[in-house]
Amino acid sequence: MNKTLVMILAGGVGKRLSILSQLRAKPAVPFAGIYRIIDFTLSNVMNSGLSHVTVLPQYKPLSLIEHIGVGTAWDFNGRTRSINILPPSTGRKDSDWYRGTADAIRQNLNYIENFDAGYLLILSGDHIYKMDYAAMIQFHREHGADLTIGMIQVPLRNAHHFGIATLSRNNRITAWQEKPEQPQSNLASMGIYVFSTKFLIGQLHKLAGDDFGHDLIPIFIQEHRAFGYPFNGYWRDVGTVQAYWESNMEIFSADSPIDLKNWNLATNFEEEGRIGDRGPTYLSSGASVGNSFIAHGCVIEGSVEHSVLSPGVTVAPGAAVYNSIILHDTRIGPSAHLDYCIVDKDVRIGSGCRLGKPDADSANLCLIGKRSVVPDGMRIGKFCKIFPLTDLYSYPKMEITDFQEVGEPV
Repeated sequence: MNKTLVMILAGGVGKRLSILSQLRAKPAVPFAGIYRIIDFTLSNVMNSGLSHVTVLPQYKPLSLIEHIGVGTAWDFNGRTRSINILPPSTGRKDSDWYRGTADAIRQNLNYIENFDAGYLLILSGDHIYKMDYAAMIQFHREHGADLTIGMIQVPLRNAHHFGIATLSRNNRITAWQEKPEQPQSNLASMGIYVFSTKFLIGQLHKLAGDDFGHDLIPIFIQEHRAFGYPFNGYWRDVGTVQAYWESNMEIFSADSPIDLKNWNLATNFEEEGRIGDRGPTYLSSGASVGNSFIAHGCVIEGSVEHSVLSPGVTVAPGAAVYNSIILHDTRIGPSAHLDYCIVDKDVRIGSGCRLGKPDADSANLCLIGKRSVVPDGMRIGKFCKIFPLTDLYSYPKMEITDFQEVGEPV
């Protein structure tokens, strides 16, 4: 195929991920213990045989930039392979920050024109899936398309969250609704676009509009050759806390649609503090672990059930972790009990604490922000939020009832 330039949009704020995205970009949020969300997109690119990748970060990009490094983990360095991270810039004024997907590409048109690629593959860095992009690019070529959009069927009740398309018998897009209140179909955009580069450059010079889905695709389908590429595999937008928890819990279910091993998923194991520097997990004689994912370097002396633990987590004697996601280097004190919680990195949970509730679910999670401290004996109910960097002196009382917040947004 003609040379393809991959552009990964990784600048979203990710407000719906709450405390998880307050100190990092959404694509840099850890997933499945040892990975980050962007690893799925980067691994798809690697496994599709594509060689030239550019990442467009913006919001709190440091952890994302450190994670990607020079791209060695995904074999993106060498004479014929490359990954470039275009640093976020506000230009002359703050309003020059990317205002949408189309604006992000428009602001980098000089870079794209100098690259001289026949096709432009535009991806999001915040979805969980495995996909062969080479097959989609081939579909684009065979149909003589100006634009091809990856499409997947979603439950009709969720269709209002997406761009929704109607296709003809030959998969040409005949109608488009962007996040409609009353969807005409359940065929949703995956946020994956293949453009013929000359076509897109000409359109972005010609047309205003900051977002592909809202502003430009309705024009493209009326005046140009726009097609939908049906995708039948697993794909999940983990842009909400609920979806993030549910997708993590799927990795160890008996019929899991997420096959981390056979998906050939890569990550940067040499990133500081990651698995490359960790020893094996230690389980004491009194430990109990069931139906869980436990990463390297964890010390388990209590009980862990139906949970995901990232590297370096400590569960002290008598402590119990159920239905929860615990990120790197968090320490759970003796006799503490956690149920339906998401706990970010470097949190200290005191002895005898009770966080979350057994009668909660994925819509009522207790969230504990990065580098927070929970005092000994603290009670925190379901659907509570402890903001990052909350210290011992920020708690107004020793019991935080359901639907309460502690600390300040960062």
